[in-house]
Amino acid sequence: MKFAKRRAVLSSLVSGAVLASLSLAAPLAHASKDHPEIGFCIDDLRVERWSRDRDYFVAAAEKLGAKVSVQSADASEERQVSQIENLISRGVDVIVIVPFNSKALGNVIAEAKKAGIKVVSYDRLILDADVDAYISFDNEKVGEMQAQGVYNVQPKGNYFLLGGAPTDNNAKMLRAGQLKVLQPAIDKGDIKVVGQQWVPEWSASTALRIAEDALTANNNKIDAIVASNDGTAGGAIQALAAQHMAGKVPVSGQDADLAAVKRLVAGTQTMTVYKPLKLIAGEAAKLSVALAKGEKPNFNAQYDNGKKKVDTVLLQPTLLTKANVDIVVKDGFYTQAQLASQ
Repeated sequence: MKFAKRRAVLSSLVSGAVLASLSLAAPLAHASKDHPEIGFCIDDLRVERWSRDRDYFVAAAEKLGAKVSVQSADASEERQVSQIENLISRGVDVIVIVPFNSKALGNVIAEAKKAGIKVVSYDRLILDADVDAYISFDNEKVGEMQAQGVYNVQPKGNYFLLGGAPTDNNAKMLRAGQLKVLQPAIDKGDIKVVGQQWVPEWSASTALRIAEDALTANNNKIDAIVASNDGTAGGAIQALAAQHMAGKVPVSGQDADLAAVKRLVAGTQTMTVYKPLKLIAGEAAKLSVALAKGEKPNFNAQYDNGKKKVDTVLLQPTLLTKANVDIVVKDGFYTQAQLASQ
């Protein structure tokens, strides 16, 4: 009897040890559906825009009961892949990604899907990958607004097109929107595109150099610059200022960066596109939590990313000029003091 009892105790100890070793080897279980874990993997938190997205997203997700782990790839493709792998190994429920390189994440996203993790493409569409959802402002519409804003001021003359990062699918969408507006005037001969260039990593300093070279090559005869965001616009305006042309040549932008909004007030930048970050971050948090809970979010569009038609939440942007710049203050995006500061 004693022997049988000892054997039963020994057996339960062995099976307990086996279970313990199995649990150590297995990936972490997903969090409870009421308190999902979300990884937010961002291209580069050194960019003003993304640090604001992070703050709004974390606040909105926590309000919905989720826990958020934020990673910044600091504009490194390898670092972003390794950060996503880390989030997979931790067993998060959803990974929200602002991709550095839209074409480089297919394999790591396939790993996430194998692990039962949902993937959301945030603001930039991830290409050739099995993502569950995409949320963004209508980027083609943003491109239309940029071209229209410049065209309204300068409907004829020499145009330079300053694009975004060639690794960012949004840059291509913006260009498609810009040409939708400009092409009829190009065909008519009213507008001549004297140069166009993509700006790696949306770098303001690279945009400055490109604009300087463009002005030199055209003997300063550039009548308008369609810049695809506020950082590249800032570089172009710096180049124009050195030739005493700032404020005389219309320049577009987008993101309503503080420096750009100040340039609108000063008259050196013609327009920017205001995309309420609280709106996209809040909607992305709702979308992520819904996916974690197995609920069906409300989508209003689909985009083909080369692998599949991705269910999409598309938000509407706002054209911002000196005339309606007070919108950003009314929305609490900036304070009047911030706009007035030097």
